[in-house]
Amino acid sequence: MGDRRAWADKRAEIMSRPGAGAAYEAAKIRFELGEAVRLRREQLGLTQAELAERTGLKQPAVARFEAGGTMPTIPMLERLAEALEMRLSVQFQPLREAS
Repeated sequence: MGDRRAWADKRAEIMSRPGAGAAYEAAKIRFELGEAVRLRREQLGLTQAELAERTGLKQPAVARFEAGGTMPTIPMLERLAEALEMRLSVQFQPLREAS
């Protein structure tokens, strides 16, 4: 068991690989979008099936999205925003302020 390392060490090793930072950021965006949709859906008292019906998706697609499993297109985000009674806002931020 002497080869076990702390998570911080393992994460640093993984993040030092080429492309790891971009992959991490993409996963973070997917997770944050999914979480925002889930929280709003719950605020409205909707089930995943009800949100799916409002957006023209199937319930498993909503579940995958909420879990951060898919990167949506802008048209899909627009459909979700409308179904969640919200306005979609997309913005660019300087890299040093984006985190």
